[in-house]
Amino acid sequence: MLDEGWIKALPDAERLAKRAARAAFAGARRGGRRSLNVALESDKGVRVLNARDRKKDKPTNVLSYPSGERDFLGDMVLARQTVGREAREQRKSMADHFTHLVVHGTLHLLGYDHETGEADAERMEALERRVLAKLGIADPYA
Repeated sequence: MLDEGWIKALPDAERLAKRAARAAFAGARRGGRRSLNVALESDKGVRVLNARDRKKDKPTNVLSYPSGERDFLGDMVLARQTVGREAREQRKSMADHFTHLVVHGTLHLLGYDHETGEADAERMEALERRVLAKLGIADPYA
């Protein structure tokens, strides 16, 4: 953990992240012995990364960094304040929104992309919905 504010905001973040990533692997039918890292950062830290890597000088909820390797998929970084604010605005629990974002980030690391076209976005969102439904989480796009 990089930002200690996560401990107070979501004490079971580690357990939720593992559960979400495993569910995404299963939903995408790409399990096996794969791994990834989840870093829990502040908005300030994510803003620096987003500015450096995507030329967007603002925080975002989740960033994914694919490794290009088969077994180690890469890293994802979540911004605490942004995740919390979005959860409140969307009237979701922090845990459910965090879980959705870890599923989303894991799918990016598995090669799914919602920014390459409408068909790809629909395919990725449909998979997210199925994975989240199996976790008992409502459709985040409804």
